[in-house]
Amino acid sequence: MTRVAAIDCGTNSIRLLVADIDPASGELVDLDRRMTIVRLGQGVDRTGRLAPEALERTFAACRDYAAIIKEHGAERLRFVATSASRDAENRDEFVRGVVAILGVEPEVITGDQEAEFSFTGATKELAEHDRLPKPYLVVDIGGGSTEFVVGEAHVRSARSVDVGCVRMTERHLVRDGAVSDPPSGEQVAAMRADIEAALDLAEETVPLREARTLVGLAGSVTTVSAIAQDLPEYDSTRIHHSRITVDRVREITDWLLRSTHAERAAVPSMHPGRVDVIAAGALVLLAIMERIGAEEVVVSEHDILDGIAFSVAQDAERGR
Repeated sequence: MTRVAAIDCGTNSIRLLVADIDPASGELVDLDRRMTIVRLGQGVDRTGRLAPEALERTFAACRDYAAIIKEHGAERLRFVATSASRDAENRDEFVRGVVAILGVEPEVITGDQEAEFSFTGATKELAEHDRLPKPYLVVDIGGGSTEFVVGEAHVRSARSVDVGCVRMTERHLVRDGAVSDPPSGEQVAAMRADIEAALDLAEETVPLREARTLVGLAGSVTTVSAIAQDLPEYDSTRIHHSRITVDRVREITDWLLRSTHAERAAVPSMHPGRVDVIAAGALVLLAIMERIGAEEVVVSEHDILDGIAFSVAQDAERGR
């Protein structure tokens, strides 16, 4: 087993996985898996720059993660940065801060690379046990972008489009500096039109409707699962590989779009950092399911982070 660390820094959250991995068998044993909401992408869609306070929140989380990695004695670390830092004019400032704290340079990967990692992380278990019909459509709904990947054992086609829970919230649901509470019908309609246009783009290169199993990743999807199960607290063991019907997703999305901040915050499984963006994320999921005619979504807690960790272990095995 090789002990590795992987960090995935997205638009809304930064996540760490420290794991022991056997590259030959594909076995992955979690030692530490955690997530911190840092909102690195705060205002990026509007300004094109990473805000100073967003950078400081992210660097604070990096300092915490550096201590955890050292404590576990991970042999190798890979830090992958996604949509927000890919889009920002001042991303060099972000890179310098990460190097100073963690000693590695963040890899600002393309949307296609992001999709590859997500597919590997999400489907490795499913493929090994042959539990669900192929091809899979893996959908990773992030803060700034959503990745679509179709494949069987390997990726056949992938596309990243610029719709995510933070980007859609900031673009459509913010008025006078605050998230509408709740949004108007016109705001929701404009957001849905934006999502549908993005799905049109995805379908230009990815055969979404050929999928026989829809696999949903990331915080918006896992939170919808927690709500669907009425969990008294967030429980990843009950969320991982849970299944949600399209009717239940529609019911939850409708409620989220009608609810107030206080009502969403009162949901026991809701992370405080998702209260204002979960409605947009749920709408992205619903639009995808309705577009491809999916009767259910299989929820995975294993995603891009696991894919990054597998890549680190494979590189170690090759002696890189």
